[in-house]
Amino acid sequence: MGDGSITPRFGNMRALLGIVAGAGASYGLYKLISGGSFKKNKKSASNESAGVRRSESGEVPLPPGSLLARVSGLDVVCPRPVNVASGEVIPQSSGALDPQHLKMLLSCLKTSSDPPDRCRILLTLGNSAAFTVNQNLIREFEGIHIIAGFLCDPLAEVRVQTLNALNNLCMNIQNQEQIKVYVPQLLELIEMSPVNSDLQLAALRLLTNLSVTDKHQHLLKKSITLLLSLLVVSKETLQIQASKVLVNLSSNPDMMDDIVQAQAPASVVLLFDSRTATAVLLRLLTFAGNLKAWRPSVQVADELRRTQDCLFRVMLDESSQLHGRLVQLLSHPDAEIQSQVARILT
Repeated sequence: MGDGSITPRFGNMRALLGIVAGAGASYGLYKLISGGSFKKNKKSASNESAGVRRSESGEVPLPPGSLLARVSGLDVVCPRPVNVASGEVIPQSSGALDPQHLKMLLSCLKTSSDPPDRCRILLTLGNSAAFTVNQNLIREFEGIHIIAGFLCDPLAEVRVQTLNALNNLCMNIQNQEQIKVYVPQLLELIEMSPVNSDLQLAALRLLTNLSVTDKHQHLLKKSITLLLSLLVVSKETLQIQASKVLVNLSSNPDMMDDIVQAQAPASVVLLFDSRTATAVLLRLLTFAGNLKAWRPSVQVADELRRTQDCLFRVMLDESSQLHGRLVQLLSHPDAEIQSQVARILT
């Protein structure tokens, strides 16, 4: 992401970098993210959030007190604000960021023609968006749509930083109303990106936060097959994130018809195995428990049995291998897994 050198035409822009000193120190304090108070749906007590993300990079040395030395560890390169003298640092907590400073960063993002610069600006905006006040300001300045515009950037790293910024902004309920329109684009990114890539992981984290409550879950009706396929072909980190989304969706009874009708790889039941990572298996068991709690009518069940390769046949039908695999997991060394299996079987 660049070597940290600053060209002469941007040489005076470090002044802007001091405006949110101290942002990184408290980015992860989830309870600070309230501004539309991100509450779990009462129907979905087991739902999971990807949480606030702070991107980090230590490639570029920066003077103490600068914006990205505190927030992201990277430079931001953009035109100098007319009211700031060269080299001047404006010390200020990002929790009380002045509106003009966010406007400057968004303006820099719109006008930057250099991919490394876009990465750095997105990194900064994403980290500042860990604070409710900045989440609201970015929305009010139409910043969500400006940031989301870079989902189409040709550089993968720019798209990753875009997703990370949107993920933090998504912790605000009001922001979700704007972010939800990009769900089809997110699903396409996941489908078209290399398996286990940072792009897939970042997009899944965003979908996890967007699906914690049932308000926007209907937008993911067509994603079930994709998520199940990722479980089969991906590594543990991506499996965890995909299973989080599936747990969120299956916690909503209104989503169940779409879930059980979705095409599913038969090999998904093979993941219910003692060799599967515990963090993945626990979430898969929660997903299976949600499915088992669904009670279709006899007519609906008969129709689903005639649907080739649907999830109902793979995991819920009497012919499914899942029951036998769950019985074997009763002897799993992890007590929580044993407990979850016992609840599903009783």
